[in-house]
Amino acid sequence: MAIQQKKHEMPTQAPEVRAHNFSEVALGYTAEIALEEAQRCLNCKNRPCVEGCPVNIDIPDFISKIKEKDFEGAYGVITKSSSLPAVCGRVCPQETQCESKCTMGIRFEPVGIGRLERFVADYHNENCKEAPRKPQSNGHRVAIVGSGPSGLTCAGDLAKKGYKVTVFEALHTAGGVLVYGIPEFRLPKSIVAKEVDTLKQLGVDVQCNVVIGKTLTVDELFDDGYEAVFIGSGAGLPNFMNIPGESLKGVYSANEFLTRSNLMKAYRESDTPIMKGGRVAVVGGGNVAMDAARTALRLGAEKVYIVYRRSIEELPARAEEVEHAKEEGIEFRLLCNPTKITGYNNPSDPRDPKNGFVTGMECVRMELGEPDASGRRRPVEIPGSEFTLDVDTVVMAIGTSPNPLIKSTTDGLEVNRRGGIVVNEEGLTSRKGVYAGGDAVTGAATVISAMGAGKVAAAAIDKYLSK
Repeated sequence: MAIQQKKHEMPTQAPEVRAHNFSEVALGYTAEIALEEAQRCLNCKNRPCVEGCPVNIDIPDFISKIKEKDFEGAYGVITKSSSLPAVCGRVCPQETQCESKCTMGIRFEPVGIGRLERFVADYHNENCKEAPRKPQSNGHRVAIVGSGPSGLTCAGDLAKKGYKVTVFEALHTAGGVLVYGIPEFRLPKSIVAKEVDTLKQLGVDVQCNVVIGKTLTVDELFDDGYEAVFIGSGAGLPNFMNIPGESLKGVYSANEFLTRSNLMKAYRESDTPIMKGGRVAVVGGGNVAMDAARTALRLGAEKVYIVYRRSIEELPARAEEVEHAKEEGIEFRLLCNPTKITGYNNPSDPRDPKNGFVTGMECVRMELGEPDASGRRRPVEIPGSEFTLDVDTVVMAIGTSPNPLIKSTTDGLEVNRRGGIVVNEEGLTSRKGVYAGGDAVTGAATVISAMGAGKVAAAAIDKYLSK
């Protein structure tokens, strides 16, 4: 039988339909499609795809189980390495990781590894009602700060080894960036809740509304009997451009904008204030910018722009997300950079309700010069190319920094100039028994890289407490 050269397409909602709802865009493989896609795997002896996976899932093995129609067996293979398979199957950038190493990809399109992982996880969640076996306790207690991907992964790996793990989450819902940062149409919150419930069944205790650094300190966690602490508090401090007008009404950080929609359900009938309708500019070119732009569209915006200072080739967002945004009608203003946000001002009537609201964004066109420190060509302003975008909402999606709260309340915790916690190759910080990983260390990065860091730290904590 001839090898199918292209991976099987992911069924999706039609663009003209999905642009007006928050239901999941990608509908998932059927069993028939999954079986056909699995047949494309060559089951290579050297398994290069596993090298490309930050949590080292045995990819050929789980795909072999799919070929045998043993979907539960495939789930068992995945969960030996990953605590969040349904999440990773949806938001992991497989195209630059496992799929980029796929031998099939040398001549044809790589195997749809992420799509198969999602299929397996969804099949398990829909068909398996049996709770996972709770391991026997080993008597050790570990505290996890933050319930994002790094914290949940560290918690899951330790719980499977018998540790009594408590996860402390500052917000009222567990999941970290998975619930406040990624929209419902990309990652349904029911999926995150299911993954968290699975960890609870393994014995993980999740305590919400606890702000480590305020409610409790790291030192107090040790005083309470925890023998090790993992900090996975993420990068929740938004960055701004420091241009005139950023304090106007109608200017959001992407963090605030997405949190209002995702976690506080502002897209439903809600008391949470957020833009409704109008014209929106989202500044940035990463996945968060795509999420914000596509959310604005679903909230009723009549026009949405992505404003990015480099070209399409340098756009850091996943190609799939860019394609979906374009299909939905979002306009890309590339090689453009904001210089000022303008607002309505009526000094003769300070009670005018329009005072202080955004009316537009002044931009300048750019061209690409020599490469900068990141290896990408540096954008340079083109003199005399200024123009104004007619918008009434601006969302800044230009990155985030690690939250400074824990470092400011924990003595002896070394941080770098960007605010990231300094760790060694095992995730150990400058404090004995304190480990860290994910965005709290690296700044904003991918879900799967954060999971990889949580996995490394869990192994190191086990080694430390087993001495």
